[in-house]
Amino acid sequence: MSGAGPASTTRGAWRAQGGQYEYRVVTLDPSVSRNDARRRLTEEAEYGRWELARTLLFAGGRRRVWLRRRIIRVSSTL
Repeated sequence: MSGAGPASTTRGAWRAQGGQYEYRVVTLDPSVSRNDARRRLTEEAEYGRWELARTLLFAGGRRRVWLRRRIIRVSSTL
């Protein structure tokens, strides 16, 4: 399936108009279980409207996760 659907069209238009993302970095200790990490990231995505941008796993087991969400600028209609 190609990315030419309505969502990709609006996303492309959003980027063309100068759309930007807001980023949040979450660091998870090695003591945090995989299930707990998944639960925490799921809550961030569901309630904060964040999406996963990047993950990085360090040798000691520490994880760093970058979350992003669109910055929506509202223009005044007055």
